[in-house]
Amino acid sequence: MLRSWCALFLLASLAAAQTNPAALAARQWRETHEREILTEFVDLLSIPNIARDTVNIRRNAAAISAMFAKRGAVTRLVEEPGANPVVVADLKTPGATRIITLYAHYDGQPLEASEWLTPPFTPTLRDKAIEKDGQVVPMASVKFPLDPEMRLYARSASDDKAPILAMATALDAMKAAGLRTKSNIRFVFEGEEEAGSANLGRILAAHKDLFTADVWLICDGPVAQTRDQLVAFGARGVTTINLTTYGPRRELHSGHYGNWAPNPAMMLARLLASMKDDSGRVLVPGYYDGITPLSATEKKAIADSPVPDQDLMKELWLGGTEGAPGRLLDLIQQPSLNIRGMASSRTGAGASNVIPSSATASIDMRLVKGMDRVRTVERVIEHIRKQGYFVTDQEPSATERMAHPKVASVILHEAGYNAVRTSMDLPISQEVIRAVESARGKVVKWPTMGGSVPLEKIENALGTKTITIPMANHDNSQHSFNENIRIRNLWDGIELMAALISM
Repeated sequence: MLRSWCALFLLASLAAAQTNPAALAARQWRETHEREILTEFVDLLSIPNIARDTVNIRRNAAAISAMFAKRGAVTRLVEEPGANPVVVADLKTPGATRIITLYAHYDGQPLEASEWLTPPFTPTLRDKAIEKDGQVVPMASVKFPLDPEMRLYARSASDDKAPILAMATALDAMKAAGLRTKSNIRFVFEGEEEAGSANLGRILAAHKDLFTADVWLICDGPVAQTRDQLVAFGARGVTTINLTTYGPRRELHSGHYGNWAPNPAMMLARLLASMKDDSGRVLVPGYYDGITPLSATEKKAIADSPVPDQDLMKELWLGGTEGAPGRLLDLIQQPSLNIRGMASSRTGAGASNVIPSSATASIDMRLVKGMDRVRTVERVIEHIRKQGYFVTDQEPSATERMAHPKVASVILHEAGYNAVRTSMDLPISQEVIRAVESARGKVVKWPTMGGSVPLEKIENALGTKTITIPMANHDNSQHSFNENIRIRNLWDGIELMAALISM
């Protein structure tokens, strides 16, 4: 009976997608060209794309520019000194009165290759997810059509080269079906998003004529954890600091000096513990001040969204959550303070019986609308001072370390941005919702997505609106090792991009 219900649900979803001619054309094209689509995707994923690797970043930019030039777009690389290229591809539509921009980024998160089961830039198919004991399927023996539950593993397979491939394939499908665009379509592909989009604002401001559009559709991030298609009208901002505490100038024998020399790892642990309570609420004074409240429409959208928390806890082996009994969706509408990583001396088999010389934590703060990232960091620094620390913004000198019993450095990463949120009630917001529904059927609407995208930089530079329409699976391991894209999400994404391009 359960199988019958699932089959009926699937048929209903497919029927909904068929209301959009471009989405239907994309499905029909994909069904007969899976081999070519996969080959092109594998070629793109095989190019290393860490933002600091400028040689390979330029290879990516050139490859993407060629992909869209082949599809009839006018392409260019937009550059400023010290910045990675932004790829722009334009499709003009005779008589069109507006421009719709589709954005994605082609750079990927830094990685440690040894953590991956297969090399991160050697795209690898598995018959299912690694967590479900997925086995490698050699490319030479791949059979088509692909099982939609297969996964393709590679850096940026989901974040964020999948949308780029989906957009290009959607153009193939629309051309083959004789479908024309109604708006002027602009594709913008950034090469520094995972490095904080440090140069995006100045590039947009310096070349406004190349980037101006009526709306920017941000094709980045995962769909809802229920696997429902998501439309997000905002994203949390982000700012990042490195916090270091200091002990003796060199490591000391823990027996000879224990109970006498201050231990910076213990100091750091206590300092970090002072910043949040057991429920996950940030204890830094003023941290929640100035937050813009949600509108009635936004509150209703949250209330109407599915509740995946129990399933997610089972999937992630969690016996409890921060903020309980609050739901995940409610909690990501609030700011967070997260320890990205910690380091002090050595652990495991390489550990020594020492008192470390220093301890460092890398911290990211996710911001919501109404918060200012610089003021937020200032509040964190004020909190550290109140714990008795002398705080510096650089490596402390010997004089400074000897003059104060507790010393900390706080280094602010220059890259970062504030949160923005587009009203769900705007005509363009409603048009985007209808377009996505016509391609994907059921749609979940969120005021704010949990992850961060440089929406503020785009809106401030261009005076436009941004709406986020992601396509990756929620369990894609983005920003970590073994990143992947579920084939079903890739196929659905092609139909989704076709619907957006045909708006």
